[in-house]
Amino acid sequence: MHIPKLYREEDREKIIEFLKQNNFPALVSYDGEKPVATHLPVEVLEAEDGGLTILSHMSRANPQWKSFGEQDVLLIFQGAHTYISPRWYDHVNVPTWNYMMVHVYGKVRVVEGDELYALLSRLVKNHEDPAAYSLESLPQDFVQKEMNGVIGFAVDVTRIDAGYKLSQNRNDNDHENIVRELDGRGDEQSAGVAQAMKEKRSAS
Repeated sequence: MHIPKLYREEDREKIIEFLKQNNFPALVSYDGEKPVATHLPVEVLEAEDGGLTILSHMSRANPQWKSFGEQDVLLIFQGAHTYISPRWYDHVNVPTWNYMMVHVYGKVRVVEGDELYALLSRLVKNHEDPAAYSLESLPQDFVQKEMNGVIGFAVDVTRIDAGYKLSQNRNDNDHENIVRELDGRGDEQSAGVAQAMKEKRSAS
């Protein structure tokens, strides 16, 4: 991903938090003829040695898993993004787009057996009240049958490119006006970009 220096995010802690908050990325691989992609829920795990692993699963009926091999795969994590009008500047300019995007590259390996069960169990617990629903509370023969229909996998991360284009190149007056206009729109994407802009500017 092309990221101008001004928009490159280098703070690893912030990037990992972004990955965890936007945990439905597109997984892109190459099947020998063309790029293929699937959007999937993921779990982001940090190792004590600083390594990072992205865990997920897909339907066994999805042929993309057959493309897994020695090649790197790409996970595209997208945050808030929105149109920025040139009317919000104090000078003549052109329209642009503000966004938060992280590309994660890594080697993929298949996850099976107990490791797959643990992955699926954690995924459910992350989104459910464990007292209300869990894999452990279901008939285990049913769980095993359902597990036969999926492929679990782990992406051992080798590279991260994070680009946050949040009007860092604008003066304080234009920046404040952009935030005000975005807050006034009332939609979730604009509000997310406005909040990120404020946090980025206050941290600089």
